[in-house]
Amino acid sequence: MPDTVIPPVIPTTPVTPALLEALRAIVGDKGLIQDEPGKQPFVTDWRGSIVGNAAVVVRPATVEEVSKVVKLCYDNGIAIVPQAGNTGLMGGATPYPSHTGIVLSVGRMNKVLNVDPVGYSMTVEAGCILQTLQETAASHDRFLPLSLGAQGSCMIGGNLSTNAGGVQVLRYGNARNLVMGLEVVLPNGDIWNGLRALKKDNTGYDLKHLFMGAEGTLGIITKAVLKLWPAPKDVATAWLAIRDPQAAIEILSEAHAASEDNVGSCELMSRACTDMVLRHIPGTQDPLKADTPWFLLLEWSSSRPKADGAEGMSEKMEQFLADQMEAGRVLDAVIAQNEAQSRNMWVIRESVAPASRAEGPGLSYDISVSISKIPDFIEKGIKAACDVLPSIRPYPLGHIGDGNLHFSFMGPVGMDRQTLHQYSPAITRGVNDLVRDMAGSISAEHGIGIEKIDELAHYRSKIELDTMRSIKRALDPKNIMNPGKILRL
Repeated sequence: MPDTVIPPVIPTTPVTPALLEALRAIVGDKGLIQDEPGKQPFVTDWRGSIVGNAAVVVRPATVEEVSKVVKLCYDNGIAIVPQAGNTGLMGGATPYPSHTGIVLSVGRMNKVLNVDPVGYSMTVEAGCILQTLQETAASHDRFLPLSLGAQGSCMIGGNLSTNAGGVQVLRYGNARNLVMGLEVVLPNGDIWNGLRALKKDNTGYDLKHLFMGAEGTLGIITKAVLKLWPAPKDVATAWLAIRDPQAAIEILSEAHAASEDNVGSCELMSRACTDMVLRHIPGTQDPLKADTPWFLLLEWSSSRPKADGAEGMSEKMEQFLADQMEAGRVLDAVIAQNEAQSRNMWVIRESVAPASRAEGPGLSYDISVSISKIPDFIEKGIKAACDVLPSIRPYPLGHIGDGNLHFSFMGPVGMDRQTLHQYSPAITRGVNDLVRDMAGSISAEHGIGIEKIDELAHYRSKIELDTMRSIKRALDPKNIMNPGKILRL
């Protein structure tokens, strides 16, 4: 943490009875939540570790209602915390305890407005559940590649506001790479309509990229035009017992050519992570009872269906894995023979977060370094944490295909959260200094929010921070839009 912690600047103008009635006139009774039990899910983060406050939760049903609500707040200096599915891990969608304004939830804006399978695009509202959009694309024989563990409850507006990553980034890129156009309500209530389904638009600044990854600090995303791809027709999923992380990146390097550029996902799992999921998540089964500390979840997919008698993805992967076993990188492997086996592998990977919550208090670092540096980072990062607290339990895993590690630790058995928290600053400094020394990022896909605001201030240069503040002040001069997130003004 920085030597001097400056409290965030948050407007504290209260929501008066008159303002409450003005909000009611805009969104109606069903668009307001005022009772404390009703507000609780909106002011508490997904992990239950941050609990804030709000005078009222406002749930507009249209962009026009969003615009009117924001304009009313702008005119009266009322702070707004925009929120979608509230599944973030950095507190970006959670109000501070000192927040006296509103939470604006986009959950009622949940329509798929248009699907263009010929043009490979889909226009949607911000409150659409990600899994619903995946299923909608699939019903048109198309594929939306954004895939996260929280996809059953997270919403696309939040996915784009945090530039979400997930397990398909290796092949398709982060959320910002999946967007052609946006509609955004600016902090003064103006509606910017950038809903253009264009792959080429070289007309000045590309404004949509300002709002993706800004975590609601520059405006509220209300609609998006998403890119679609051909639906996968031939998929091979395998669970590999591997020699070590160095073997993992070598396997990935050779898989690109062997799969004919069809690698969709490459996920590193430690034995400790796998065992934790098997302990806490009912119905999961160990895909491979191998005595090794490291596993790899590898998936190849092609939009071309396997022809009769032709070699498909599974056959190509089987030969590839045989070659990797001969090279000593793969110790054992199993290729999923059906959808249930494949789903079990993915449930293990996607259930690490809920399993870790059940396991007890822990620390997690969402970092990225260049892929070739991952093995060195894992070794040195674990040492840095153990130098501070020798009995801490490492649980590393991650999307190694894009250099992103969820570098996680569980507290020593029996240690409570408060005691573990005393060690957190020294461990965080050791891990993040290593990230800096390896020219990496202290937040690869989870964002900054509340949790990493001081770390961002510590590691980003003055020029970068000043430029961000200039953009924030230009678009949000009254600092009402998600104040105190990402930056301390």
